[in-house]
Amino acid sequence: MARMTVRQMWAAKLAGLPMEAGVPRAGGRRPDPTPGLSLQRTPFSGRVLGVDPSLRGTGLAMIEFVSGRTPVLLRCQTVKVPPRETMAYALGQIHRAVAAFLGDFDVRHVALEQTIYVQNFQTAQILGAARGAAISAVALQDKPVFEYPPLRVKQAVVGAGRASKEQMARTVMALLGHGRTLAVDEADAAGVALCHAFTWRG
Repeated sequence: MARMTVRQMWAAKLAGLPMEAGVPRAGGRRPDPTPGLSLQRTPFSGRVLGVDPSLRGTGLAMIEFVSGRTPVLLRCQTVKVPPRETMAYALGQIHRAVAAFLGDFDVRHVALEQTIYVQNFQTAQILGAARGAAISAVALQDKPVFEYPPLRVKQAVVGAGRASKEQMARTVMALLGHGRTLAVDEADAAGVALCHAFTWRG
């Protein structure tokens, strides 16, 4: 039996079809290991704003998910702030950009990449401030926020926790059927949004 492509596998997963070795089982279901316990899940449907926080280059990606269809990238942006600008200015730009996305689209959920490892305390402070600027914009709109560690994002999207940023970008573009090469931060943001939809248990 021919192997399915990554895109075909995730299309099947988004449609709620159980997968085994990359191929749906006959009839679209696999036996429940426990009587009365179903492994079926409700596919995620709606728009997700993915955010990859960074003080000078926050990535944003708005993706729409409809059951049984390929996810659609509606908009993406890198919030670039020159080093000459102050930290306060950069945080304001991040907040405004996230608020603009939320104002222009009917967003169901917001997904952020967690900060797991930082080189020093000052870096941790800066990343924390950037995350706070993004999250505060979301909180003012009363939207749910979900956070995912980078390892989980790579496993969910690429299938390998050690995947490079280039692998991540290529896989994201393949899943979205997107012709234009995405900037690294935008691809990471799109990856977080895809991870959320792929692993959502509603």
